[in-house]
Amino acid sequence: MPQMNKYIAGTYRQQYQYKSFSPALVNRPFRWEDDEIDILLEEAVKSLADLNQYSVHVPNIEFFLKMHVVKEADSTSRIEGTNTNIEEALISRDDIEPEKRDDWLEVHNYINAMNHAISSLDKIPLSIRLLKGAHEILLSGARGEHKAPGEIRKSQNWIGGSSLKDAMYIPPHQAELPDLLSDLEKFIHNSSIKMPVLVKTAICHYQFEAIHPFLDGNGRIGRLLITLLLVENKMLGKPVLYLSDYFDRNRNAYYESLTAVRTKNDPEQWIKFFLSAVISTSGKGIETFRAIAALRENYAVKLAKLGKRATLGEELLNKMYSQPIMNAATIADELKVSFTTASRLILVLAKTGILKERTGNARNRSFELKEYLELFK
Repeated sequence: MPQMNKYIAGTYRQQYQYKSFSPALVNRPFRWEDDEIDILLEEAVKSLADLNQYSVHVPNIEFFLKMHVVKEADSTSRIEGTNTNIEEALISRDDIEPEKRDDWLEVHNYINAMNHAISSLDKIPLSIRLLKGAHEILLSGARGEHKAPGEIRKSQNWIGGSSLKDAMYIPPHQAELPDLLSDLEKFIHNSSIKMPVLVKTAICHYQFEAIHPFLDGNGRIGRLLITLLLVENKMLGKPVLYLSDYFDRNRNAYYESLTAVRTKNDPEQWIKFFLSAVISTSGKGIETFRAIAALRENYAVKLAKLGKRATLGEELLNKMYSQPIMNAATIADELKVSFTTASRLILVLAKTGILKERTGNARNRSFELKEYLELFK
């Protein structure tokens, strides 16, 4: 069993006027020497199990899953340079400033790609085929729509710089991709390799990023792969752990840890960073679920004072847990009531402090579940 302190990440291969990096195959056991990994692994597994328990026992968890996905989509897209915030992701494209509509579309494509990939796990195993399907949705109609959506690249790509001559990283040549992706897929499903799921997930994310199999969108699909691995391996009952916010807030360390695998033959630093991300994100996830529970109790107290409007108010809240920004017309449609009835309900909920008008306009106003929305910022 190879020790990680003797790990060789890969080799550089001479191509025409440049050298590409060919990552070593990963479908094999690994053994680490750094005891800190064992300590972090124990804490990460416990933290993830605690988060999973919350996600299983929170009533009507489906109400809140969409917001977790929206936050992940916003964070993972921001790493790639989009300029959006979570409020903008929750309003319609027509209400977005024209110069931000491409960013809005990329965030929503990621939401659709995530939902498609999660639902696909019920039908097919986690595979390159499944990731290609998510990738096709990710680039659909967006800035990368001309970069072979859903297809493994057939040409050389690179990271950083303006060309192959000044690139920061040149992934393997396209001719190597079938063998590398087949090896990665075999590693994902190789039950004979006795390795903790979290360590395996860390290695899979690194390897996917090193291969960079698509012309565009590799970072976002690589981060999606993390959640898919945890769901498929039953580490998560519901898809509630998303690491992109942690990666975004620690962006330099994220890239440096990934790069060190290749440049220093040091996967242990990346694994420790990854496990730290799981610990921190799981803890924040638990805090969010606790805050949601407390807020729902607070809302219940306020709704109880509304008399005959309490039932309709509760129905609206259940819809706004998934879509915490709505205008009056949308609220009327969602509740299947008249515009007048919706407007009266909004007025009552605004007086209680549950809803807040967010535009400042006299017309075309929209309202937000402000305290709830703040939990995801």
